[in-house]
Amino acid sequence: MGLEKGERKFHNFILTTGTHYLVLRSFAPSLTPTKEAVGSIMAPKNYREAEQTEKAYQKQDAVFVGTKRSLVRVGKKVISSWGSVSASRAFSDSAVPQGMRYVKNIGLGFKTPQRAIEGNYVDRKCPFTGNVSIRGKILKGIVISNKMTRTVVVRRDYLHFVRKYKRYEKRHKNMTVHCSPAFTNVKPGDVVTVGQCRPLSKTIRFNVLVHEPAVNQSVSVKKQFRVF
Repeated sequence: MGLEKGERKFHNFILTTGTHYLVLRSFAPSLTPTKEAVGSIMAPKNYREAEQTEKAYQKQDAVFVGTKRSLVRVGKKVISSWGSVSASRAFSDSAVPQGMRYVKNIGLGFKTPQRAIEGNYVDRKCPFTGNVSIRGKILKGIVISNKMTRTVVVRRDYLHFVRKYKRYEKRHKNMTVHCSPAFTNVKPGDVVTVGQCRPLSKTIRFNVLVHEPAVNQSVSVKKQFRVF
């Protein structure tokens, strides 16, 4: 790539990882990574490529694999890769590069699913790994359809008071909710807790936060009446 062997001020190492190329710069002018260090830089052990299910290349916006500066854990200490630790030690077996997957805590007492932390899916509308914040209403309902991609239809039953007859009548509302890939096997009859977020599409304004599998799958979802 036009690099001279005698160049020592800043080295550009062109490393091949599958079909992608990473240009890594040495950490300091006085540090020259060894062959072992360069080999270990090629693919971080805790990095897995995202699931490629679309035509466009899928990756998280908040993660840059070829970053020049990242936090590195050496033993019990967390340092910067531009620190005083040599490249061969910084990228040894005891060093774990941090920040290879973006996961956040949405708050409000909701736990982050384990699949959102350990999985390798990419979903920009996911409240745990995407650019979506939960605020506003927190509702509960029953899933009646999961035929759409990453979207479920939730039915919410409620009672409406009729003043003329002084009686209550049964009513229900259907709402479309975004379902993150962090929740697997979401079937009709399951109970989900949804939280309000910004408009994600023409009809979607809520996101699934908690999934509770149904106890009895034989009962018809549309015929039963459940008020939460």
